[in-house]
Amino acid sequence: MKLEKRKVVIIGSGNVGVSTAFCLINQGLCDEIALIDLNEEKAFGEVLDLSQSIEYMNRNTHVKLGHYADCEDAQIVIVTASVPTPQSGNDRLKMLEPTLKVMKSIITEVMAHHFDGHLIIVSNPVDLMSYYAYRLSGLPSNQVIGTGTTLDTARLKYFIAQKIQVDPRSVHAMVIGEHGDSEMIPWSTVRIGGKDIYSVVKDNQDRLGENPYEQMKMDTIQAGWEIFNRKGNTCYGIASSVVGIVKTILHNENKILPVSTLLNGEYGQENLFISVPSIIDRSGVREIVELHMTEQEQEEFNQSCQRLRSFYNLLDK
Repeated sequence: MKLEKRKVVIIGSGNVGVSTAFCLINQGLCDEIALIDLNEEKAFGEVLDLSQSIEYMNRNTHVKLGHYADCEDAQIVIVTASVPTPQSGNDRLKMLEPTLKVMKSIITEVMAHHFDGHLIIVSNPVDLMSYYAYRLSGLPSNQVIGTGTTLDTARLKYFIAQKIQVDPRSVHAMVIGEHGDSEMIPWSTVRIGGKDIYSVVKDNQDRLGENPYEQMKMDTIQAGWEIFNRKGNTCYGIASSVVGIVKTILHNENKILPVSTLLNGEYGQENLFISVPSIIDRSGVREIVELHMTEQEQEEFNQSCQRLRSFYNLLDK
C-alpha cells in the first residue's frame, strides 16, 4: 500500500518563511519541506541549518532546496515572499503595487506545474494578495487561504489575557476584517470562560478600567509595528499562525480560524477576500461562520470591506 507523502512547499526563505519551516519541523506535521527562493545560496544555507536540527526533533522531516516543479505533488504551497516592508509609516497597503509583480510571477510558476492543493498566502497586504492569487491561480476559492487576522486574533487574546491573568487559550475572541488599520473586533461575541467581555470588564474595573476596548484594539493593531520597530521584522507569531492553518488542513480538524477567504453573500458582501471565522478541514475553507454582530459592529466591518474593495480596480487590471 502506497502511503501519501505530506509535502509542503514554502516560497520565500526570509525570516517568515524559515520560521514557518522550523515550526513545521518542530511540530512534525509533514514528511517533506521544499524551500524556494530566488537567492538559492541563502535558501540552501537555511535548508542545511534546518536539516541539521532534526536530531533533536520528534520526527525525521526531509528538508530540501526546492524548485517550482516541487509544487506538482505538494499538498500545500505557502507564499511568504514579498517586497521589503517600508521603513517609515505603518500601512501595509503601501506594499501593494510592487508586491503584485512578485505575486504574479510566483503564482504563474506554481500553476504551470499543475498544482491543485491548498495555497496559503502570507505576503502583505494579505487580503488583497489572497484575492489576486485566487484570480491568477484559477483554484477553487476554498483552496486559497490568506493568513488574514489569525495573528491579530492571537495578539488580542494575549492582551486580554495579560490584563486578567488567564491563559490566552481561555479567551474566546476574534479580530475580523482587513489585516490592517481597518480591522475590527466584534466585542459582543467575546467570551472568557463563558462570561461575556462586558461583564468581565464590569466586574474587574480595578484591572481593566471602565472602557478598555479602544486601547486593546489599538494595542492589537500596533503590535506588529511595536515588534518591527525594535527588531526589524516579525516572524514567530505569523509562522505559528501559518502552521496552525496547515495543521488544521492536514489533520482535518474542522477548526474555526479567522482567515482571509472569499465572501459570496456572507455578511452581505460579494466577491471579496477578507478575514471572517471559517471552518477549515482537509478541503480548505469548508464553511464560513456568520457572526451575529450589533449594527455598529456590522457597520465597522462594512467599512473595512469597502477599504479593501477600493483597491480591486488595480487588482482586476
